[in-house]
Amino acid sequence: MNPGNLQTDQHWMSEALAEAHKALYLANPNPRVGCLIVKNGQEIGRGHTQAAGGPHAEVQALADARSKGFDPTDSVIYVTLEPCNHTGRTPPCVDALIAAKPRKVLVAMIDPNPLVAGKGLERLQAAGIVVEIGLLGAEVAALNRGFISRMTRGLPWVRLKIAATLDGKTALPIGTSQWITGPLARADGHHWRAQACAVLTGGGTVKEDNPSLNVRDVSTQRQPWKVIVDSKLETPLDAKLFDGMDQSGVMIVCAHLQSPEQLANAKVFRERGVEVIEIPNAHGKVDLAKLFAYLAQERHMNEIHVEAGAKLNGSLLREDCVDELLLYYAPFFMGEGLGMTSLSALKALQDRQTWDLIDQATFDPDIRLRYQKT
Repeated sequence: MNPGNLQTDQHWMSEALAEAHKALYLANPNPRVGCLIVKNGQEIGRGHTQAAGGPHAEVQALADARSKGFDPTDSVIYVTLEPCNHTGRTPPCVDALIAAKPRKVLVAMIDPNPLVAGKGLERLQAAGIVVEIGLLGAEVAALNRGFISRMTRGLPWVRLKIAATLDGKTALPIGTSQWITGPLARADGHHWRAQACAVLTGGGTVKEDNPSLNVRDVSTQRQPWKVIVDSKLETPLDAKLFDGMDQSGVMIVCAHLQSPEQLANAKVFRERGVEVIEIPNAHGKVDLAKLFAYLAQERHMNEIHVEAGAKLNGSLLREDCVDELLLYYAPFFMGEGLGMTSLSALKALQDRQTWDLIDQATFDPDIRLRYQKT
């Protein structure tokens, strides 16, 4: 390829990727996709995936071009993910592209959805459209970790968020944790909540901290689901997380509904619109692996954002359910206090879990470190 053409293509695909980022809080459970249409070296249309049931990026971009009086015939289209070729909530995007008669379509990465998985590209090529694949594919994959995980593993991408002091304490011995980190770090935490399909916590955290678990510090058109892991169904009926149920659903996951009190509480919750489901393991606790498989395969959730206490954090790590660590450190030492996780001591250093650094950032005065499992 001509270096000048590659530089031009990288520029326009970067613009399409920037457009895809606009769908970060919006697109779930669909992937975050951006599309840019260029003709005679000029941008004529752009778009990104809308909320579920709304137009996909390609349809948005074509509509944008036509609303400005541009004809997309013989254009070059840059799209971050392979156009879909199946009918879901919306018609196939590949049909709209073929009808537009572009000269070339550049696609950053193939759609991992088995219903697509190269079939959209085949349709474009069969229609005589030149197709190129792979430009900025790694960046697009990073933006869609959850969707890719759901399609390839049948599991959501699970992100565990912890705010701690330099000596790894998350709360005073009496449980007080508000606030360890400053407002900038807390706002960044809400950025990660907003892009998740669900925020997950434990019943103990609900009882002790009474969190709202909603997105407040960033602007978003949708609120994530709230999922409470509560083996014995002891979540208080008046917990704050039940406020705003007109904006997001609430799900309580328990082990067994057996006692009269549990059955009565479950009835009250369900009457209020709260989902109560049983996913037990052999030890009378919630089967975490089965829970995440259920959230991905039955509820079509891509990313789960966990904000829980040391006990559930430890269980998730011990059962190998965490894909990413989102760690915020405040610049002080607490001394005695509650830790980040409840884990048994290692018998040998080679038994440790290892993590690769994704990135690091400063939210004055705090720092954030992101790791993914090696």
